Amino acid sequence: MRKTGAWLVRYALEQIGVKHTFGIPGVHNTEIYDELNNSESIEPILVTHEASGSFMADAISRTSGSIGTMMIVPAAGASYSSAGMGEAYMAGVPMLVIAGGIRSNSDYRYQLHDMDQHTMLKPVTKETYFIEHHKDIIPTIFEAYDTAMSGLPGPVFVEVPVNLQMDKGDVVELPVYRALNRSVELDIDAIDKAVEQLCNANKPGLFVGWGAKESTEWLIKIAELLNAPVSTTLQGLSVFPANHALHVGMSFGPAAVPAATNAFKHCDCMLAVGTRFAEIPTGSFGVTVPKKLIHIDIDSRVFNANYPASVTIEGDAASVLERLYDVLSQRPAPKNEREAVATEIRKDKLQYDEEWASHDSEGRVNPAAFFKGLRSQLADDDYVVADDGNHTFLAAELMPIHKSKHFISPSDFNCMGYCVPAVIGTKLVNPEKQVVGIIGDGAFAMTCMEILTASRLKIAGIFFVFHDGELSQISQAQEIPYNRKTCTVLGDIDISGVARATGARFLSLECDADISSVIQKSLELANSGVPVVVDVNVDYSKRTRFTKGIVGTNLKRFEMGTKARFIGRAVKRKITG
Repeated sequence: MRKTGAWLVRYALEQIGVKHTFGIPGVHNTEIYDELNNSESIEPILVTHEASGSFMADAISRTSGSIGTMMIVPAAGASYSSAGMGEAYMAGVPMLVIAGGIRSNSDYRYQLHDMDQHTMLKPVTKETYFIEHHKDIIPTIFEAYDTAMSGLPGPVFVEVPVNLQMDKGDVVELPVYRALNRSVELDIDAIDKAVEQLCNANKPGLFVGWGAKESTEWLIKIAELLNAPVSTTLQGLSVFPANHALHVGMSFGPAAVPAATNAFKHCDCMLAVGTRFAEIPTGSFGVTVPKKLIHIDIDSRVFNANYPASVTIEGDAASVLERLYDVLSQRPAPKNEREAVATEIRKDKLQYDEEWASHDSEGRVNPAAFFKGLRSQLADDDYVVADDGNHTFLAAELMPIHKSKHFISPSDFNCMGYCVPAVIGTKLVNPEKQVVGIIGDGAFAMTCMEILTASRLKIAGIFFVFHDGELSQISQAQEIPYNRKTCTVLGDIDISGVARATGARFLSLECDADISSVIQKSLELANSGVPVVVDVNVDYSKRTRFTKGIVGTNLKRFEMGTKARFIGRAVKRKITG
C-alpha cells in the first residue's frame, strides 16, 4: 500500500494512545497537523510557546496514563522545547517529541531550519531518531515510545523530513502496537539481605522519591510494619501521604522541617526507594546517610553515586517492595526503638505549625495560613502544581499532599516558568479535578501568556501568584553575603492586567483575613469553566528550613579563606551599607 508520511505518523500516534499534541504549526509539519485534525482520538493543541508546550507534555505524562507529546517545527521549535525535554530527562518523565525536518531529498544547502537537531538534543533525551523511509515511520515511533517508557523513563525525539510527510511511499503492513514486557528479574538474595538489615535495625527510616510513585500501598505497609518514619524528595513529595502518622516531610537533614530532622537524627538503617540522592532532597548533600543503606531503583546508575549502599536492588519499585513486604511480614515483628516515633512526629509538626502561626506577616499573607486554607478547601485527589522558587519550598514544608502524583514541580533541571503550562496540561487530562498552581511572580512572568491557551480551550486552572516583586529565593541568598540584590528585583507587575489580557478572571488576596473567602471564590469561578488568576500579597520575610539549612551547609563547606572573605565582606557591607 502507499501512504503519506503524515498519515503514517498519525496512525502510529493513535496506536500508542496519544490523546493530545502540543506545538505550533510551521512549513515543516503542516501535513502532520492536517492529518491530526482528521483523527478521532488525538487533539492537536496550539500553544503560545513551545517551551510551554513541553511543560504541558511533561505534566500530562506525570498526571495521566498517556504520554505527553510535542508536535513541533525543526530548529527553533526544538530548541524552545528543549526546556521541557531537560526537565523530563532529569526527572525520569516520559515524553515523545515529533519534529518536522528539512527536505532529505534536496541538493541545496542552507535550507530553512537546516541544523543538526540530534546533536543539540542528545544531552536532554534518551534517544533521537531520524526517519529516512516511509516504511520506517511506524516502527520507529513504536520504538521511540518503548524507549521513552522503559527502564528510567525519559524524553525521545523523532525527526520526520517534510518530503516524507507530503509524498506517498510504500509500506508493507500497518502493525498494531503491542506493549513490551518491562519486568526485571528480582534479586531475591539482595531482598533477603535487606530484610535482615531492616529487622535488626534500632531506628530504621524510609526515604522515597518519584520512582516510588506507584508504590504507596507497599510503602505504607512497610513503614507501619517497621514503625519507621518516612521522608520524601521534592519531586516525590506526594508519594507518601502527608496525613499519615509516619510522614515527616521533605528531606531528613539540617535543611528539613524539625519532624524530619529529629526522626532521622539517629537512623541506623535507611530504605531508599526511587531516589538519586540529588542536591535538592539532600539539602546540598548536607544529610547523614547510615552505613546500612538499602537502595532500590529502576536505574542502577544511581547506586553508590553519592552515598555508598550496603544493599542495592535494581527493579520496578512496586514489584520490589511487594516482594520485600512479603518476606518482612513472614518474620517475627521487628523490635526496634521506634515505638514513640509517631507521637514525636505529631509533636514536632504541631510546634512547627505554631511557629509559623505566631509569625507576624504585618498585613501581608502568611504562607502557612494560605496553605492551611488551601488544604482545607481541596479534595485529596485535587492537584497542586508548583514552579521553581521560594514558594516551592514553602509548599513542600507547609502544604500536605495526600495522594501520589498529585503534586508536581520542576526539580533537578529546575526550570522556572513550569507551573502555568503544567497546570493547563494537568487540568486538560483531569478536567473533573481542581488543579491549582503556586507560582512566584518571576516564574509567572516567563509563561503567563500561555493562559491564552487555557482561556481558548476553557481549561479552568487556578493560578495563585505569590507576588513580592523579587526573585525571592535568590534575593534572600544575596542578602546576607552581599547585602545587595543584584538583578533579583523585578519591579511591580500588574497581575490583573495579565489576567485581563489572557481572558482569565482575577482575584486579589491581600491579607490573612481574606484567605478563606478568596480561595473559595477562585474554586467557584473555576467550576464555571474559566481560568482564574489570584494575586497573593505574600510575606516572604520568614525563611524556610530548606533555605536556612542549605546556607549553613554550604558555608561550612567553604575553604577557610573563602569563608573569611565572605563573612568579612558581609560584615563590612552591613556596617557601611
